[in-house]
Amino acid sequence: MSRVLVAMSGGVDSSVAAALLLDEGHSVVGATMKLWGGRSDSGCCSVADVEDARRVAQQLGIDHHVFNFTSDFDTHVVGPYVSAHAAGRTPNPCVECNRHLKFDRFLVRARQLGFDAVATGHHARVERRAGPDRWSLARGADRAKDQSYVLSMLGQPQLERVLLPVGELTKAEVRDRAVALGLRTAAKPDSQDVCFILATDGGRSTFLGDRIPLRPGRVVDVDGNLLGSVDAVELVTVGQRRGLSEGGGEKRYALSVDTLTGTVVAGTESDLLTTSLCLTDETWTHAPLDPGTAVDVQTSAHGDPLAAVYEGGGRLTLRRPTRRVAPGQTIALYAADEVLGAAIAR
Repeated sequence: MSRVLVAMSGGVDSSVAAALLLDEGHSVVGATMKLWGGRSDSGCCSVADVEDARRVAQQLGIDHHVFNFTSDFDTHVVGPYVSAHAAGRTPNPCVECNRHLKFDRFLVRARQLGFDAVATGHHARVERRAGPDRWSLARGADRAKDQSYVLSMLGQPQLERVLLPVGELTKAEVRDRAVALGLRTAAKPDSQDVCFILATDGGRSTFLGDRIPLRPGRVVDVDGNLLGSVDAVELVTVGQRRGLSEGGGEKRYALSVDTLTGTVVAGTESDLLTTSLCLTDETWTHAPLDPGTAVDVQTSAHGDPLAAVYEGGGRLTLRRPTRRVAPGQTIALYAADEVLGAAIAR
């Protein structure tokens, strides 16, 4: 029997994760991370979510704590999010929250408190295997709800102390377990958006505009000819079409964003296609891949895997053309359902 600290977000998945671990005979304690000090209306950071987690813990008969990590969240997630947009990149704050908060700060706190492992409600699987790198990360059983992409930066030091109890279940099975246990989160919808940006009140534009200057920019074609303008170049992301196509004319997409010169280069859908991806900040689940290794690449949380070859030196070659990936986005590398590593598009 292990002592397990469960990260309870106030959602159904982490609620059932705690229940499953209790059924297995572990000594379980729940903890909710207070991450965002501002207003939130999209789940996982609101006062209501903390209360839902506390009430579920009460239903399960386990202790529940709240850890205030707002300073760490601002330093490692919110600040870099704002800085990335100011530089024309498109960050993935949920990945960075997992990297720095859920599987670093929370893991360290659990160790300090004498817990053997931490658990979350992510739909992914941690599996033990032979050899010196004993742990692998794989897709969850429910492919439609798989969250291995947002965990793809995890390595052996994290995986050896992480439990993902709902990874073997479908989302429907998770909800069925919650209903059978009478948990208050059984029918609670999944959170969809960035927790620190309000879905109302201007959303991303208002959030960033309160923190950095949003400057108008010019839109040019690949030859430098002026096509039009945008209200805020910091809000444009590579691949974006909205606001770049005039009337019923040819569809245009953002090919690159330069916030220093206030320039967006736009082109056709064929201009957007590429067979090469450049990487930075590579991390590996086990060991670095050898150049020439065939991989499957996922460039968004629920995107279709793309066949590619890892060339080494921060470069991937795709087997077929695909749309460019916005700089700042996470790129996860797989072999079938197993995560091999992750990187950031540059």
